[in-house]
Amino acid sequence: MKRRAARLFPYIAGQWRALTVILALTLLASATTALQPWPMKILVDHALRGDPLPGFLREKLARIYLISPDPASLILLAAFASLALFVINSMLDTALNWAWAVAGQRMVYDLAGAVFARLQRLSLLFHTRRPVGDSISRLSTDTWCVYSVTSSLLVSPLQQVFTLATVGGLAWALDPDLSFVSFALAPLLAGSSLYFGKRMKRRAHQTREAQTRLLSFVQQVLSSIPLVQVFAVEDRNKRRFLELSQEAVRLSQRGALINASFGMVNGLITTAGMAVILFAGGQRVLAGSLSLGGLLVFLAYIRTLQNAAGGLLQTYGSFKPLEASIERVLDLLETPDAVADSPGAMALPPRPAGERGQIRFENVSFAYEPGRPVLKDVSFETRPGESIALVGATGAGKSTLVSLIPRFFDPTEGRILFDGLDVRQIRLTELREQISIVLQDPFLMPLTVAENIAYGRRNATREEMVRAAVAANAHDFIRRLPEGYDTIIGERGAALSGGQRQRIAIARALLKNAPVLILDEPTSALDTRSEALLLDALERLMQGRTCFIIAHRLSTIRNADRILVLEAGRIVETGTHQELLEARGLYCRLHSLQFEGGKEGAA
Repeated sequence: MKRRAARLFPYIAGQWRALTVILALTLLASATTALQPWPMKILVDHALRGDPLPGFLREKLARIYLISPDPASLILLAAFASLALFVINSMLDTALNWAWAVAGQRMVYDLAGAVFARLQRLSLLFHTRRPVGDSISRLSTDTWCVYSVTSSLLVSPLQQVFTLATVGGLAWALDPDLSFVSFALAPLLAGSSLYFGKRMKRRAHQTREAQTRLLSFVQQVLSSIPLVQVFAVEDRNKRRFLELSQEAVRLSQRGALINASFGMVNGLITTAGMAVILFAGGQRVLAGSLSLGGLLVFLAYIRTLQNAAGGLLQTYGSFKPLEASIERVLDLLETPDAVADSPGAMALPPRPAGERGQIRFENVSFAYEPGRPVLKDVSFETRPGESIALVGATGAGKSTLVSLIPRFFDPTEGRILFDGLDVRQIRLTELREQISIVLQDPFLMPLTVAENIAYGRRNATREEMVRAAVAANAHDFIRRLPEGYDTIIGERGAALSGGQRQRIAIARALLKNAPVLILDEPTSALDTRSEALLLDALERLMQGRTCFIIAHRLSTIRNADRILVLEAGRIVETGTHQELLEARGLYCRLHSLQFEGGKEGAA
């Protein structure tokens, strides 16, 4: 696990300047802590009991004219020194907190940025198998592990080691025998950390998983509010929410109990050790081998040493709960990308605009899961500018087929060529720049209308956006929006009608001006008037482009250059609309179901 945790080092090393400052401030704070008990010794031994001052301190005070070594002056000196040390320590703590706020959050956001970038690159296959809430949880919560790792494995141990060295040396100088007794507690504290550490990690992992399940459920429900309300399942969802939250609370309580037990056992060990030292120290004071002020300083040092030793030994225990978050983050960062640039991936060679967009499938098969193919031995070729319609029953493999063109997935067998090159040999970004998609759900972002239209071409001018909107029959309704093109349309464009969302998606595709266009049932959920406006816009969009059209309504693909009919993942028929009707095969049966039977068949 520690080797895996080393993967976080680049995000920590990126803040080396701030960490250097933090370490320097930490060492100064430790030194200040070592000095804090000494004013008490001056007060008790030298001001109240009248013991002579050490020679070096007497010489220092002799140089200060306002202070003479009389009891009243020593009391004043002890009070002033105590106040000064407190102020210095408080200033160091404030500076440390500020430095940690800067460095820690930068580490977290750097790691979160890497996780976010990774999530965007991972294939659709990954995202279809993982709840969105789980990914959000790893991004927003688990990435804080880099902050905790830096604190608990780097800065805090160094601080504890320095404190043990400085305070331990001073305590040993005061009384070696009592110091030896206090150091004997270390093995007991180590055993406690080892015993509780594994249990703390297991409970932390279970708690994080329970919280993730709860977050995923909330995300699924809130993204499906119309469905929830129309089926009146609010009460059922509330009960499910309570069940998941109670499970999270139950696991959290168990984790809290383990943490509390860990603290209680460590407290018992240190308190028992302190009792032994109090007894032995008291005996030494009575015997005259240790001054009362020395005992008070020693007791303060022992408490500091116990805290430092406990903190150092608890590094193991504190790291164990972090392992759950570290594993969840690194599992994501180390997930192999099923779709990525191959070594030596190249750019597409330059071609005239009208000659780009030749697609060729060669014996392509694909399966989401081994042994369950969705596409089987698919082969066909398109010419630049040709329109290809895909028809078949639900589950025939139409959407999967077009998803292979922009490499949302890679074929299990066979290959796909784009302008004569295997798509796996083309740089992924450049390949996808050649393709536009208009889906049944257009996936609008919660941005302005203009930003949505220019989403695939960020450097577009306002004039170019307006021209695309006009061509998509979207300009008129956009002008009627409260802020026109600067109107923020909300989550997934919920404030717009289905036809309006689709026309913005068409304007987006027009502005991108890619040579290949994929239309995945863009009109299936629209009324007649909206469909007419959309078909008019689609006709403009399709001109001069290689088009793949998945259509639920066979009436929308009559004019396609070719129609491919899929059944159970295979192409069983190909031809024009008229040729397929005359062949009296599957396409003819689907056509009859829709137009002669009066039903909208599963095309």
